[in-house]
Amino acid sequence: MRCLPASKVPLAQGRCLHDWHAEVVALRAFNHFLVQECALLLHSGDDTFRVVQRDDAEESHEGAWRKFSIRDDIRIHMYCSEAPCGDASMELTMNSQQDATPWAVTSSAAVLSGRGHFSQLGIVRRKPARSDAPVTLSKSCSDKLALRQCTSILSSLSNLLLSPRNAYLHQLVLPASQHVREATSRSFGQHGRMSSLVADHKHMQRQWPKDFEFRPFRISSTTAEFEYSRRIAGRKTPFKGSNIAVVWTPHLQEVLIGGSVQGHKQMSLRGASALSRLRMWQAVLRVAEAAAMPLLAAALQQPNYAKTKALNELEGRRRVKQEVTALALQTWIGNEKDEDFVIEQ
Repeated sequence: MRCLPASKVPLAQGRCLHDWHAEVVALRAFNHFLVQECALLLHSGDDTFRVVQRDDAEESHEGAWRKFSIRDDIRIHMYCSEAPCGDASMELTMNSQQDATPWAVTSSAAVLSGRGHFSQLGIVRRKPARSDAPVTLSKSCSDKLALRQCTSILSSLSNLLLSPRNAYLHQLVLPASQHVREATSRSFGQHGRMSSLVADHKHMQRQWPKDFEFRPFRISSTTAEFEYSRRIAGRKTPFKGSNIAVVWTPHLQEVLIGGSVQGHKQMSLRGASALSRLRMWQAVLRVAEAAAMPLLAAALQQPNYAKTKALNELEGRRRVKQEVTALALQTWIGNEKDEDFVIEQ
């Protein structure tokens, strides 16, 4: 109930989120926050209270459009009240089952197991985890966070404006009850499934574009629990999962249901979240125009979103993702078929 089934993805048309697990919403919200910070910096001209800074010294061709970066004194931390779904939570999943027998997986979903196949660890997994749920191609939060140790937490669109240099996650914080060191080391660490990147690190450092690298985040634990955690004692009625997602940043407040803004029909234009690909595309275009970046503004006005993602300026990011999925996150399958929408909506 927190991501679109693969059969519905073609209907989203950039207006509806494919995945609204908390970690994914947080990353999307942070990207929206950065784009808005760029817009506010242009409006005020003062970066004293901004998280971003002008980066006009960039001279490389691949970074010619990236006129901003996160300030050098900023470090990015993420707190998750539950272990990220997928590989980093498999031991917790197994221990929580009365019957630890892996759920049966249909042939169409066998490549991307949900909670099935407990004997296979360190693999790419899909969402959701329930065995009776419609098949999706949305990768688990563990897989998405692992990939962002290489691509940075910038999305393709925000990467057109911002350098990835300071946009890597510095630390992931988990409740001690949710932190199985063996699982997080295997999922994210240099000696787990990402080890192939370390072995080939020097080669990739020569081949990867400037400012991209494998930068593992630190993993810490805390005894503090989220107020509404299932583990908080003294509760009369147990909490249940919800399909509602709440988004808050200093520049945005939204409530989402089914990947669309609450109160609007799912996948409708009026229900398109500010975090959706359509709205982010429009927001980046507005910043490019305000920043007097005519080449980027013109390039962003492609016939459809697929051509925007195929821009030459994003070739470096695509190459990094391709190498990481080939070496470390094998069996990664793109959740596509929703890229023919246009910006004029």
